[in-house]
Amino acid sequence: MTALNSLGLPKAPADTRVVVAMSGGVDSSVVAAMLKDQGYDVVGITLQLYDHGAALAKKGACCAGQDIHDARRVAEAMGFAHYVLDYESSFREAVIDEFADAYLAGATPVPCIRCNERVKFKDLMATARELDADCMATGHYIQRKLGPNGPELHSAADANRDQSYFLFSTTPEQLAFLRFPLGHLASKAETRALATRYGLSVADKPDSQDICFVPNGNYAAVIEKLRPGAADPGDIVDLAGNVLGQHRGVIHYTVGQRRGIGIGGLGDPLYVVKLDPAMRRVIVGPKELLATRTIALKEINWLGDEPLASRPEWPVLVRVRSTRPPREAVLRPLSATEAEVTLITPEDGVSPGQACVFYAPHGSRVLGGGWITGTR
Repeated sequence: MTALNSLGLPKAPADTRVVVAMSGGVDSSVVAAMLKDQGYDVVGITLQLYDHGAALAKKGACCAGQDIHDARRVAEAMGFAHYVLDYESSFREAVIDEFADAYLAGATPVPCIRCNERVKFKDLMATARELDADCMATGHYIQRKLGPNGPELHSAADANRDQSYFLFSTTPEQLAFLRFPLGHLASKAETRALATRYGLSVADKPDSQDICFVPNGNYAAVIEKLRPGAADPGDIVDLAGNVLGQHRGVIHYTVGQRRGIGIGGLGDPLYVVKLDPAMRRVIVGPKELLATRTIALKEINWLGDEPLASRPEWPVLVRVRSTRPPREAVLRPLSATEAEVTLITPEDGVSPGQACVFYAPHGSRVLGGGWITGTR
């Protein structure tokens, strides 16, 4: 019987083709270099996701012209094939349009999750299979572990780098094909040390901070360009409907926001508690109105061993924002793809359009997640 290689496949590395999704950043570059160094048949693929002519002037976001150039340089230096695929139209349809529409509807979307779900782990994975790849590797900080029922998703060893929130919608079928070689590393410093060891030109490249198609984090400017009229002004009102001031477009506000509302000097601090895009109103109130205990979810991707609806409730930890630690909760299925989550301790500023990701109460296993449709 052939021994398993480091990617868990019963082949010699030289006979194992791995497609590496290369963004041009240090993480995916290290993955490609490391696998090539271990003797695998590596093929690098970089996706052009939007007009990088507009993005060339922009530092600190993935998938732009400079990043394509950086990925190509790594491939040349390490001696493996590299392809650039134009996914501009599918990216716009699958990610950017929904992002703009969600903001117009008063939600706070997470386009990076949709990009992983609809582009990287769907279209790109199909391309990898067409290239006869045995698996696809990415630079994400998340772990894939083999459990008694097959591959499981686990949060990264380094909690500060963990990207499990953005990958909750990975299906079991995708997980069988995916590999995440960096998930076990203790810190980003280890990744950069590997980049230096392999002599990669991107070893000191800064991490991307922004959503790739949103220059300088200015969401409103992008949405106004995509949806003219989206920034029409309207009223800022209290819960009773009293007008307290004027706003410069609902898209400039998010639930939970306190700074920059534009109605200072009214006594106790006021927070955005709700957005009403149809009436072009921003509704404000005291902080206690932000406390959420019950969350409604749709489009659930479940990664547990038993079917979601096989139990009336599941004790879980949940994360309602990528930047927040997991909190104790009870998950109550309503169907195979819908559920309610009750938080043991209320959370502030939970917003429709965000994801709610489930974790096992003990250990690091990701049990899936869903999209927030409403809160109480």
